[in-house]
Amino acid sequence: MPSGPYVVGVDYGTDSVRSIIVDALTGQEVAFSVYSYTRWKDSLYCIPSKNQFRQHPQDYIDGLEATIDDALRKAGPAVRKNIKAISIDTTGSSPVAVDKTGTPLALTPAFVNNPNAMFVLWKDHTATREAAEINQHSEKFDINYLKYVGGIYSSEWFWAKLLHILREDEAVRKACYSWVEHCDWIPFLLTGGTDIHQMKRGVCSAGHKALWAAEFGGLPPDEFFSSLDPLLRGFTSRLFKDTYTSDKPAGHLSKEWAERLDLSTDVVIGVGAFDAHMGAVGGQIEPYHLSKVMGTSTCDMLVAPQADIKDKLVKGICGQVFGSVIPGMVGLEAGQSAFGDTYAWFKNLLSWPINSLLSSSSVVSQETAEKLKDEFSDRIIPELTRQALLLPISEQDELAIDWLNGRRTPDADQMLKAGLTGLNLGTDAPRLFKSWVEATCFGAKAIVDRFNDEGIPVKGLIGLGGVARKSPYIMQVMADVMNMPIRIHRSEQTCALGAAMFAATAAGIHPTVEVAMSAMGHGFDLEYKPTASVVSLYAKRYQRYKMLGSFIESETKSVAFSQFAG
Repeated sequence: MPSGPYVVGVDYGTDSVRSIIVDALTGQEVAFSVYSYTRWKDSLYCIPSKNQFRQHPQDYIDGLEATIDDALRKAGPAVRKNIKAISIDTTGSSPVAVDKTGTPLALTPAFVNNPNAMFVLWKDHTATREAAEINQHSEKFDINYLKYVGGIYSSEWFWAKLLHILREDEAVRKACYSWVEHCDWIPFLLTGGTDIHQMKRGVCSAGHKALWAAEFGGLPPDEFFSSLDPLLRGFTSRLFKDTYTSDKPAGHLSKEWAERLDLSTDVVIGVGAFDAHMGAVGGQIEPYHLSKVMGTSTCDMLVAPQADIKDKLVKGICGQVFGSVIPGMVGLEAGQSAFGDTYAWFKNLLSWPINSLLSSSSVVSQETAEKLKDEFSDRIIPELTRQALLLPISEQDELAIDWLNGRRTPDADQMLKAGLTGLNLGTDAPRLFKSWVEATCFGAKAIVDRFNDEGIPVKGLIGLGGVARKSPYIMQVMADVMNMPIRIHRSEQTCALGAAMFAATAAGIHPTVEVAMSAMGHGFDLEYKPTASVVSLYAKRYQRYKMLGSFIESETKSVAFSQFAG
């Protein structure tokens, strides 16, 4: 085994956390470990019908220790002795209420089972009202404080979630001193932080979700928030002014965590960032190539030189922040609120009779019923894919709108709902599956169109994440709908690998992130090219998708206006 040095990349996903140990000079993966959140797996603290999705900080701590320790054990003592740095990425915006010490309230006895004291996961949409109020309120000011987040604030983000929790729960409101993103809290935890004002906040989370901008001198002024709701008065003074790019150290591993992991206190802990941003780096992003991290949702990243962007602002995206992806370049973020979640929802829908009725069958035993459930669960999507591939494509086929979890980009609106049209007595499960695949790809094209329309040319596509590597069918439809080739990165752990690249840079092993990408990157091993014979058909279906989406949007706004007026 090479002599290293080695770094650890930790990637917090929606369902699990994974850690990889990587040779910092070559990018070779030495060991890997994954941990599924136990409370999340049991659906604790979540109410899908209310779009409430919360995660307990103890799951994050347990997973952090378990995966790093397991990966180190697999790698062996020689590697353990030569670990130089750890960096982490997380989903986001996934903030939590903390006390003055930076401790999440759910880790204190009074709030251990209170969902409002836990991390408010990125997909939690309980703050739609607060987001709408922020958008209306911003119009009262001469300065456009939403200018760097696409002009629309989302219920998935920092301030909307904070205001909702403060309104929702008096006990949490009284105990909450500050509000912290998951990606900022884990480095603080590993470095032994005990003063929230000493926490190093990343520019990634601050700029894309919390309205931080150098032009504003930091966050918007207290007047912006206190005039929205007095509950926010003074909150900016308990947050942050300075931010840091993720190539910088947040500190060193604390004595407590060094003992828990049997590592040195010399280990550098990097400033954290969101998964898609570090994933774009792990996937070797290039200027003007849209890096699509495709998992439960999608996060689409694009980088461009500041000299090219100048004062250009892209409407309706999830922000453009200097240094949020690659230090020294502008990072632009977009995405879809449901991607893999769409297929998971459809799979669960089809599985309902199996899961609900098979256990009470008088024909098979309980043991056999459980085995059948597992077999059906494993085979549904592959078989739907096989059958969908056999179907011809027609302009008048069943058509879906992919807003099952609202719309993230372009023009965030979490009140929007999905739709389905063109059904007939010949409609079957494979045809519906095909319509949902096409819908997610049409949603992806709408993002590319917005960048192009706003003067930011998308010159290429890079596919990352589980869906990109596991579903050739979806990727081929993506290429056909986009009428552009899409390259698939070789690594199956691009987010964790990106975190490892940032760790190597923060530790000074590589001078810049670009050098780390070049040295540690795994390259591309697949490319999907458009099928000429179907491109024009998909172009026509895309126009129908936009028309149906416009209808749903107008109806949603009409209903919302009626409810508001009433």
